[in-house]
Amino acid sequence: MTRLRSPRTPRLWFEILLIAVSYWTYSVIRNAVPEQKMKALRNADWIWQAEHSLGIAVEHTVNHAVNSVTWLIVTMNYYYATLHFIVTIGVLVWLYRWHPGRYAAARLALFATTGVALIGYYFYPLAPPRLMPDGGFIDTLVDHGTWGSMASGNLASMSNQYAAMPSMHIGWSLWCGITIALLARPLWCRVLGLLYPTTTLLVIVSTANHFWLDAVGGVLCLGFGFSLACAWYGSLPHRLAQVALA
Repeated sequence: MTRLRSPRTPRLWFEILLIAVSYWTYSVIRNAVPEQKMKALRNADWIWQAEHSLGIAVEHTVNHAVNSVTWLIVTMNYYYATLHFIVTIGVLVWLYRWHPGRYAAARLALFATTGVALIGYYFYPLAPPRLMPDGGFIDTLVDHGTWGSMASGNLASMSNQYAAMPSMHIGWSLWCGITIALLARPLWCRVLGLLYPTTTLLVIVSTANHFWLDAVGGVLCLGFGFSLACAWYGSLPHRLAQVALA
């Protein structure tokens, strides 16, 4: 397959700068998107009805069942607020250190996934289930006082609360899971890689931060990200050489 660019050994200073600037740009654009509360709530009602039609509208049941187990839901709240960043950065560092030849392509897949998600936030504002006034969902982040969460307390005003479609918790966690499952050597590590996005899916639903269909949106964005990386580098990241050209 023809490639537009050959993998090169990544430069640490450039990668740190690129990731910092890219995440800052993503945050600014995401939070600059008009919140459009009424439209976001209407879209949430439509998604909820669509899931009922498909027979997959079990988020309410899962949300209430898990919330009844305090230690479990509190753990999930902090999982939602922290691992999204910690694990993703950890996988990037791991790739940079041990798979430099695959790093750039994998990073492009992640960045493209995140970039295309901004289109969804702009054109399809969506309220998470926990913010639906008549949905009957429990806002577990608020009820259990999750410290440091961008979705509750004073920090909520700093983040667009109506950018739920697509779910980047799923997009990023699935990117991490696939990368680990394909490149890690120990079996236990590959299994953990596959369990990570699965657990994340359960967490986003239990905490009423996303609908199932938000997760589907995240998967589609990741598909675009990997497709772009494949077109740019001529192969999927895991099929490239472990060590790049100097």
